[in-house]
Amino acid sequence: MSTQRSESTLDRFRGCLVGGAVGDALGYTVEFSGEGEIFSRYGMSGITSYELDPASGKALVSDDTQMTLFTANGILFGLTRGTLRGIAAPPRHYVAIAYQDWLLTQERSFQQAQASAADGHKRISWLLDVPELYHTRAPGNTCLSALHRHREASDTIEDYVAFAPQLNHSKGCGGVMRAAPAGLAWAGGDLAVADEEAAQIAAITHGHPLGYLPAAVLAHIVARLAIGGTTLEEAVAEARNAVADLFARHAHLQELIDIIDLAIELAGNTDADLDNIHRLGEGWVGEEALAIAIYCALRHKDDFSAGIIAAVNHRGDSDSTGAVCGNILGALLGYHAIGERWTADLELLDVTLELADDLFTGHKTDAHGTCKNPAWECKYVQCHRYEGDSTEDATAETMDADEQKRFVAEWTMGLGVMGDPTNKGTAHRPQRRALRNS
Repeated sequence: MSTQRSESTLDRFRGCLVGGAVGDALGYTVEFSGEGEIFSRYGMSGITSYELDPASGKALVSDDTQMTLFTANGILFGLTRGTLRGIAAPPRHYVAIAYQDWLLTQERSFQQAQASAADGHKRISWLLDVPELYHTRAPGNTCLSALHRHREASDTIEDYVAFAPQLNHSKGCGGVMRAAPAGLAWAGGDLAVADEEAAQIAAITHGHPLGYLPAAVLAHIVARLAIGGTTLEEAVAEARNAVADLFARHAHLQELIDIIDLAIELAGNTDADLDNIHRLGEGWVGEEALAIAIYCALRHKDDFSAGIIAAVNHRGDSDSTGAVCGNILGALLGYHAIGERWTADLELLDVTLELADDLFTGHKTDAHGTCKNPAWECKYVQCHRYEGDSTEDATAETMDADEQKRFVAEWTMGLGVMGDPTNKGTAHRPQRRALRNS
């Protein structure tokens, strides 16, 4: 890959995650507002700029961005583990553990969480060292109840999609709104893996097919756009068809296909955005949130600001439709197209950029299979925030060989599948292959 191509691809990775956070932060202010309230308060154009938090001076993000970041953290931990050990469970298992870390941020203070190792909590997320994440920002009841159920269960779940009917029947948008990292993690690889893992990750909390299938569509769109060389129209059509093939036997699939087709159709008419959004729904459920985001991205494919403003100014789940639209437009247009107007005051911008960069870079080892990047080692092996220069060269001097072997040996024995130190359960080598029969 050329330097120019690498830089442009990195720009799209950053754009995807930051764009999602921007749409989330803009929409979070009006998430539970009716349209009359929105337009009487902000004018006929609706909300078009952040309302900053008086205490922090930041544009606050919701649980949508929080869970997206933990999704990325879990995927990166799992891929690192697979690289160092040569074997690992599918990424969904590590994301499920990362969601337990997120749940900790919703139940405890930062100071309490730092002491959580003493009560048996096995952390895998360096994000637990970020104080700004310890805020409850309207987390969905479905996510909370599902994660509590998983925490109390003793059995390891190998296939969350297969288990989904036993979990709940929710098709809320909490599954799709956090799925973008799955697309970035496998961008340029086997997109059947991205699609399957995105659906599995959404099914950790959402049991209805329309709660997890939209996540696969979003991941596929994001993966195709992040690499470049395709139009948004092509990416949407390909994602629609790929997911229809991969999940052909799933109930309610046709409902998802129909609403995607309607979003594509509406993007080509001349009606007002709000009228078209009303035809798609309010975005509280997964297929509607995805469809509204696709519509707004297609209608405003050359203008990031116009796209997210359209995506949040309605009576529905504004932060989630804004987040998903921001993921799509950010992956299409890149971070540079978002602009300082949206990034200057955005909460957790540094953390979001750091995870985007890590998803782009991926974990690399030297010829002996050891990690020579102190920042990566700290975050995805020791599971703590790195306080040094995260751009430090991967060949920088770090532990000597004996220290490295001892440290990795201790780490790899610390967590098995879903936190089982015996590592019992089905393990999978980290290959880029389809997992549709898993």
